[in-house]
Amino acid sequence: MIRVLVADDHRTFAEALRTAIRVERGLSVVAVTHDGETTIEAASRKRPDVILMDVQMPGVDGITATRRISEDLDGSRVIMLSAFEDEHTVARALDAGAVGFISKSRPMKEVVEAIRTAHRGEPLIDPDQIRRILTQLRRKRALDAAARARVERLTRRETEILQGLARGLSPSRLSEELGISRHTLRTHQQNILFKLKVHSKHEALVLAIRHGKIRTGETV
Repeated sequence: MIRVLVADDHRTFAEALRTAIRVERGLSVVAVTHDGETTIEAASRKRPDVILMDVQMPGVDGITATRRISEDLDGSRVIMLSAFEDEHTVARALDAGAVGFISKSRPMKEVVEAIRTAHRGEPLIDPDQIRRILTQLRRKRALDAAARARVERLTRRETEILQGLARGLSPSRLSEELGISRHTLRTHQQNILFKLKVHSKHEALVLAIRHGKIRTGETV
């Protein structure tokens, strides 16, 4: 008997999965959960063979829950469920320890077959594809880390200038507010572009906002 845990915050969908799985020979549902923390606790108590894990859940999300379960439990195989199959999400799921990824739009018979395949220890995704996806994820994380490091090297004055630009201040108003000349302001802006390795003030703002250095509508 393959013991399955269903984790999905959409209760109707989760119950539909439970019903479909229970009628299959050799499969049983040991628990149905609707958030990440409860899923982790249920997995620890029930020790399921296979977990169908929704990517997006309240509190602890499905990918974080998968990582914690993969670190703490041996033998429980996690299949990620999502309405979206973008490659970055797939990569994060695999990196967290999931053995496969299946769209919620797939027929139920494919979900059941994925459960059986995972339980047999067989791959749900071609190993070469997994290596390619994870290589791209590692490359993206390296680029993000490098960009974050550049953002963190901004001086307080440079951060103040970017924050002023984010507030929509004109160059004259910004130079007046900071007590510096327009020439000095332009020099700082050029230094910001050089330091962040971008080509425009817009790109600099996007990068600084993405990495939490500044916030729109706020002062430093």
